[in-house]
Amino acid sequence: MDLSLNKGKDKRVESDLIGKMELSVEAYYGINTLRAMENFSLSSFRVHPELIKGIAAVKKAAAITNQQLDLLPAKKAEAIIQACEEIMEGGLREEFKLDAYQGGAGTSTNMMLNEVIANRALEIIGEKKGSYQLIHPNDDVNKGQSTNDVYPTALRIAVLKLLVPLTDSFASLQGALQEKEKEFAEVVKLGRTQLQDALPITLGQEFAAYAEAIGRDRWRLYKIEERLKKTNLGGTAIGTGLNTPQTYIFKIYQQLRQVTGLSLAQAENMIDITQNMDVFVEVSGLLKAAAVNLNKIASDLRLLSSGPRGGIAELRLPEVQAGSSIMPGKVNPVICELINQVSVEIISSDQAVTLAARDGQLELNAFTPLIAHKILNAMEIMQKGVDIFVSKCIKGIEVDISRCEELLKNSLAGVTALVPYLGYDKCSQLAHKVIESAQSLTEVVLSEGLLSRKELARIMERESMTRPGIINIKNSD
Repeated sequence: MDLSLNKGKDKRVESDLIGKMELSVEAYYGINTLRAMENFSLSSFRVHPELIKGIAAVKKAAAITNQQLDLLPAKKAEAIIQACEEIMEGGLREEFKLDAYQGGAGTSTNMMLNEVIANRALEIIGEKKGSYQLIHPNDDVNKGQSTNDVYPTALRIAVLKLLVPLTDSFASLQGALQEKEKEFAEVVKLGRTQLQDALPITLGQEFAAYAEAIGRDRWRLYKIEERLKKTNLGGTAIGTGLNTPQTYIFKIYQQLRQVTGLSLAQAENMIDITQNMDVFVEVSGLLKAAAVNLNKIASDLRLLSSGPRGGIAELRLPEVQAGSSIMPGKVNPVICELINQVSVEIISSDQAVTLAARDGQLELNAFTPLIAHKILNAMEIMQKGVDIFVSKCIKGIEVDISRCEELLKNSLAGVTALVPYLGYDKCSQLAHKVIESAQSLTEVVLSEGLLSRKELARIMERESMTRPGIINIKNSD
């Protein structure tokens, strides 16, 4: 790992129980973070920005609470609060270099925030970074806290924050699909089951089904918020609350609600929240369900737009880029393909979340960093993917009405409508005769004298076949 920030003439020395290390005097992080950076130099993924902001929010609420309880001098508290606010607004991002994959149940991430906040607070009061006798990462910034209550609380805050734009994006997608439902309400086309000709359906009905599925996803994601608002902050190491006054626990939730704008509350059983990650499995499962629906819609659109000459080609998707480096004029359904890949990523991430939550042991889950990484990134790519899907695909979909009519006319969709009048076996014979001959279904039925032309026209009326009911042909003249 490139630790060039620590190279150069200007150094400071920090120590811990293992020994001493040199850091650049410019670095806001400290020895704990540096050791973690060396230990966990694994990937190009970093701790998610929303989790960083969530931890900073917890630290701010704790500093305010500790000041109110006279556990932290005003000067220290105010500097810590200002540092937290800067981080919550996206500041000092370049200091958070720690790999998303890490051992220790998130301790390294918590210590990274403790150190960066402490050193920024020292800078605010005009002191040198590393002067921990004045503002200490553990004794001051982490006062009344443990990684084991800070990290799960911050993860809940991060998930809740990301749920807002995600549900907004699903609302936008649902609305776009409903607009297409209205636009295509009168377009009758061939419905298909198992990729074979089935019954007539309107294109509007197809888009209505898509909108309904997305509406369910939106509602499910909205409802999970209540279970995420119960946290274990104040439970410290294992949820029992050792080293934390009762007054602190009561007041910190008041501050946390103000700092985050979220209606967070103390869980009835903080030991449960400390060790069990099932709520994140539930969130991940809802993301997976939504990914399944997104994939289904994207795959359907790819099929219905396949062509332009050799496929179904009932739909025309917006052309967003050239599709081939060798085949001129080729345009591919790349936005739908993007959604398919987003779906695969989210579904596979769900498996990782499930296994990480499963493997927690006794009073703590050591694999919470993997849960955080997978869930937060899944939420982010899903939200961005849905926005792209809406703007670059759904809104610009057009229909080839003549192609829809052609495929419906040449299909066997009408055979099923004849069953109430001619019976299943006779209709099966008619279907085979149409397939084997060059005649249409209408020609075959009339040639055999099974129904009059007017009776057949009433039964085969396309719009009627897209609604419930059986046509009464007794009074057909």
